[in-house]
Amino acid sequence: MPRHETLDVRGMQPPEPLERVFTLIDGFGPGDTLTLIIDCQAQPLYRLLDRNGFGYRTEPGTKSIYEVTIWAKDK
Repeated sequence: MPRHETLDVRGMQPPEPLERVFTLIDGFGPGDTLTLIIDCQAQPLYRLLDRNGFGYRTEPGTKSIYEVTIWAKDK
């Protein structure tokens, strides 16, 4: 059964948001997603996700400025 996690990183100081994201997505499989609640563009995160085989989509948030959905790409 796919996992669907939500993580609110508003107000956290670097590098805690990155550490928390990668702890949650470690071991993600097909269909698993993480919705990241954040108030800034997470450019360093996007580069790390690209390098580590994860896809992402950034949209205007309902609870924050941005919501980033993260998933494991098919290998």
